[in-house]
Amino acid sequence: MKTFLALAAGAVLALAASGASAQTLKTVKDRGTLNCGVSRGLPGFSAPDAKGTWSGFDVDFCRAVAAAIFDDPTKVSFVPLSAEERFGALQKGQIDVLSRNSTWTVEREASLGLLFSAITYYDGQGFLIPSTRNITSALELDGSKVCVQAGTTAVGYTEDFFRLNNMKLDLVTLGNSDDLVKAYEEGRCDALTTDVSQLYALRLVMKKPGSHIVLPDVISKEPLGPVVRQGDDQWLNIVKWTHFAMLNAEELGVTRANVGEALKSTKPDVKRLLGVEGTYGEQLGLTKDFAARIVKAVGNYSEVFENNVGVASRLAIPRGLNQLWSLGGIQYAPPFR
Repeated sequence: MKTFLALAAGAVLALAASGASAQTLKTVKDRGTLNCGVSRGLPGFSAPDAKGTWSGFDVDFCRAVAAAIFDDPTKVSFVPLSAEERFGALQKGQIDVLSRNSTWTVEREASLGLLFSAITYYDGQGFLIPSTRNITSALELDGSKVCVQAGTTAVGYTEDFFRLNNMKLDLVTLGNSDDLVKAYEEGRCDALTTDVSQLYALRLVMKKPGSHIVLPDVISKEPLGPVVRQGDDQWLNIVKWTHFAMLNAEELGVTRANVGEALKSTKPDVKRLLGVEGTYGEQLGLTKDFAARIVKAVGNYSEVFENNVGVASRLAIPRGLNQLWSLGGIQYAPPFR
């Protein structure tokens, strides 16, 4: 009996603690807008235009979360952050979620009090060089000056790659991506290294984009995704299932164009996803139709990817690992059930 009472008391305390920590959703609702941390300007992922309107893959994720909460993708305040500022801003509560090219690592979760909610983009570190160098592999970069951004995982991976392959390295560490591009174009380094997706984006802002090539070598795993603070499981689930909703929508063929018609579908998986059947959204603290709101506002995962960074966009990045698991990639979402 005592054991049962102790277990019951523990369960009550756990529930109380969970309720006490689940404050982010309420804070966002009371404020009336989502504060979302993004990069200071990375074409295809998060960048403002001349009028200050933000667009990009990471930006659309922020809008998807806002649509899930408010049924309005415009209720987002974008907070531009450098690589060195991003995690501190989240820790201090200056933003509610970080949706900025950030790599999931054990150190960042274990020591910073943060949690990565999902992998929205599978990436890896690569190298950009002038096409005039006539190099076809990163293994030919022995003795090169390589520009890298401070405060990123790219610093350590570059040092590891050169050391493991017995190559000499002259590392040029710079504060932000603008400095990175400037130093590279001025010839202060022979190569530029960062995530492959970022290399495609940075090449676009160069004076002669066609004069630079991304080498085929990928020297690291860079699982990128949105980040939240530890201690609020409800908020973690909302951000996580925003991504999963977009993936499931793509797999089930639900798009911005047909989501209205899809609400009439008799397919059980579609009905559960869109909230026609079940109370999954309500269990998250949202509405039944939160996934339908997301797709209506920004589209499914494929639409967001292709519009911002895919082969038909300015970046022209192949889907690769970010293709659905059923089509040869590794993007895979748990089911709505």
